[in-house]
Amino acid sequence: MTQDQKLPDAESDRARVTTPQERKRAFAVLFICQLAVGMGQTLVFAVLPPIARDLGMGEFETTMIYSLSALLWVLTSAFWGRRSDVMGRKPVILIGLLGFATSTLLFALVVLAGMQGWVSLTLMFPLLMLARAIFGTFGSGNPPAAQAYVADRTTRTERASGVASIGAAFGIGTVLGPGVAAAFSELHVLAPFFAVSLLAFVSAGMIYFFLPERTRPKLMLTEKHKKSQLTWRHPKVLPWIAVGVLLSLSQSTTMQLVAFYFMDTMHVAGENATQMISVGLMAMAISTIFAQIGLIQRFDLSTQFLLRWGSGIMIVAFIMMVFASSYGLLVTSLTLAGLGWGFIRPGLQAGASLSVSPREQGAVAGYIGSTGATGHIINPFIGIPLYHWHPQTPFIMCIFLMIAIFAFAVFHPAMKNLDQPAEDFEDEEEGIGYR
Repeated sequence: MTQDQKLPDAESDRARVTTPQERKRAFAVLFICQLAVGMGQTLVFAVLPPIARDLGMGEFETTMIYSLSALLWVLTSAFWGRRSDVMGRKPVILIGLLGFATSTLLFALVVLAGMQGWVSLTLMFPLLMLARAIFGTFGSGNPPAAQAYVADRTTRTERASGVASIGAAFGIGTVLGPGVAAAFSELHVLAPFFAVSLLAFVSAGMIYFFLPERTRPKLMLTEKHKKSQLTWRHPKVLPWIAVGVLLSLSQSTTMQLVAFYFMDTMHVAGENATQMISVGLMAMAISTIFAQIGLIQRFDLSTQFLLRWGSGIMIVAFIMMVFASSYGLLVTSLTLAGLGWGFIRPGLQAGASLSVSPREQGAVAGYIGSTGATGHIINPFIGIPLYHWHPQTPFIMCIFLMIAIFAFAVFHPAMKNLDQPAEDFEDEEEGIGYR
């Protein structure tokens, strides 16, 4: 490495890698991109089921489309996170956005072909699975690369609020998704898909032109560093993966079963059930956004605070849900659940990021990103059978999941390392080449 190539100290390098104005613009571009992806997620859940039923597809076929995408997300997220350490964050973010945009567009075109009778249901089902598989395979690169990009450009004390802003963008998108679906459906039932696909393509263009990244992370690393790889079994990573899986299972259990729980507890059905459930889910989403934007950003909460208070709030929320006998208590429990998840998810992402060195940010972000979909794969084999046995049982299970996360946040040695100075990490002085 020549004198001109010598990198500055990693911590100061991240803090001054761009001007304040350039960094603010870069984070704003990432915010818009995550907003688009979040809208696309809930858009599919809101629009596809009635279309599928009209076309003659059952619940099993519709669920399989989601499950395949979730499985591919789990399998590929870590790969794209590691690739972002080599290729750079920007190319992987672009791959993820273009994969998402292409998948959404192809999905709409296949459904349109089915509605027009151009393809049979027998052919349409595998084509829909293929279109959604593109999202699971390539779209999974966007979140870990975006999180790693933020980690590269924030100090250790800024990390939680930085990754929370990315999570908040996705959360806002999930709230706006059903509204966008309702608005554009007035034009055509498939108009929301085309609109979100266009937004994703525009977002990819914004990333290409306005997101600064002038040096790939490993361009100037030594051969010793190139041979070093972070595996999911590493003691610095495995505890956070375990927390991610527990969190994902609790979230998927709630999201997939809460509508049935509302109907069975309140003894309602049809349009009344839809309205009651929508209010509860909206309250949960708003409280999540409030936690990530209103509280974490304003008060710069620590990772320990986020995990401990988040899991504690979730314990209370699930206890209320188990014993709730009125609509008000059910909505309150969901509101508390949204607040708790709004704390835990950024705490998980920031804690994992702070546990590894700068050259491992993409890899750890990929591993944590892969846990987000595990609950959707596990829950049909655990949560749904428990619900059939007794409706309260899945939420009792979630209480114990949150107790495990709380115990981790209080007692696990990994939490102590989060206060470790940046310079104590191996190879931190080498920096990561972002200039």
